[in-house]
Amino acid sequence: MNIYVGNLPYSVRNDELREAFEEFGTVDSAEVIFDRRTKRSRGYGFVEMSDEDEARDAIQALNGTNFQGRELRVDESKPKSEKQKSGGQRRSNRGNQKTRRQPEPKSGNKDSGGFMGFVKKLFG
Repeated sequence: MNIYVGNLPYSVRNDELREAFEEFGTVDSAEVIFDRRTKRSRGYGFVEMSDEDEARDAIQALNGTNFQGRELRVDESKPKSEKQKSGGQRRSNRGNQKTRRQPEPKSGNKDSGGFMGFVKKLFG
């Protein structure tokens, strides 16, 4: 089972995360996620445990506990496709797509807008 571990202290490393979960059973992997650009921890990670019962025990025991001064959020990790279904509406215009502003329709009166329209209204 893949386990999400959130609200990790930024100083925690993979081996410390592994040790916290090994108390409940065999840990296949433990990884703290780092920002590629800054090389700093992002404050969350994932733990993989092959035994589902051990994983559920670890989730139940560690969720909400104090770990090096921070209250952990521990839950079963869900695939991205499941998160999007249960996470509510997503914005359809994400990523590198840029929204283009539609030009405002022009009125028949050329003097009604912009700076010159303002000057003409002001001075008649």
